[in-house]
Amino acid sequence: MVVAELGRSMDMQRPVARYTLDGVEKAEISVHPFATEDGLGLHLTRFHRADCDDVVLLLHGLPASSDMFIMPEHYNMVNFLLDNGFTDVWTLDFRMSNRYPYNAETNGYSLDDIALYDHPAAMRELRRHIGDRRVHVVAQCLGAVSFFMSMSAGLITDVTSAVSNSVSLVTRVPAWSRLKLNFGPAIVEYGFGVSVLDAYSARAGRFTRNRMISRLVSAVHRECDNPDCHMVSFMWGTGFPAMFYDHDSLAPETHQRWADLFPVTGLSYYRHIRKMVKAGYAVKNRPGDPRYAALPDNYLRDAPENLPPSLFLTGSDNRVFTDSNIVCHRVLSRRAPGRHSLKVLPRYSHVDPIVGRNAHADVFPAILEHLRKHSRDRQVA
Repeated sequence: MVVAELGRSMDMQRPVARYTLDGVEKAEISVHPFATEDGLGLHLTRFHRADCDDVVLLLHGLPASSDMFIMPEHYNMVNFLLDNGFTDVWTLDFRMSNRYPYNAETNGYSLDDIALYDHPAAMRELRRHIGDRRVHVVAQCLGAVSFFMSMSAGLITDVTSAVSNSVSLVTRVPAWSRLKLNFGPAIVEYGFGVSVLDAYSARAGRFTRNRMISRLVSAVHRECDNPDCHMVSFMWGTGFPAMFYDHDSLAPETHQRWADLFPVTGLSYYRHIRKMVKAGYAVKNRPGDPRYAALPDNYLRDAPENLPPSLFLTGSDNRVFTDSNIVCHRVLSRRAPGRHSLKVLPRYSHVDPIVGRNAHADVFPAILEHLRKHSRDRQVA
């Protein structure tokens, strides 16, 4: 049965071109490359209909990219924001983005590198184009964690408001995910001899390590016939599936191209997340390393009271970071009562609040309300 399922999935034709920008309508699209201080080339993409006093910056998670905000198969977040008065929207592809080769390379990158190098450099490039206009950040998953780390370190101070989906400075995961984090990287790297987890593994040659991993994972994931979906669930979270509430929450095209959206990642990020999960909050990966002296050892403890007003989103059935944002909201609200807000989304999990086919009706209005509340012109419409 598993072999037949593999064959059916692999025979599917790609329903949406990879890295397409066709999902955004009636906007001038421009790409703005820049380099980090540690020598990586990254880029911002601008979706511009008209100048706006309130600019929105969107941040993806791992191993995603800006594609999660511009998917043509449903009413995506960029179109939603453009249609609702925020007419200057930017996306950042930082070193986690699958639009670069970095995730598929053997390296030791951690969230500290992103907090120290990527986000500050991106904000400088953004400011070069928009001047002193107000910036609102909407961030997903580890994009949110790393951006809040930058703000906790005082490296970014010019953000008007923020939205974090699923996780930020508190890191809590299901028991099975904790077990995978503790032992998985070593088993994969030294047991199977691979240093990258690849959602495309079902397409690997017969008797290869990647194909073997895919077959083992699919043997216990019977919720659908897509081995790419099984691999992503194995890579992130606990559940059948893990990343979203159920398969009906996605457009069929999204499910077919799941590996295109979340393809490959190295193991070094897992090792940093493991330390955060053990602590229960965001911590530095290598305390004492002079290269990261500008970063705090404990990001949650050092987060300033004047963090931008933040909306913490989480699915009621979050199978990746459980109640992390609920706890984070509680902690930060004790320091600054009334400054931050929380929204728990019924029948949502981890990533479907961004890529779900009904997110424009169930989730995006809450984000829009938060942005409008903190915009210069509160009548943005």
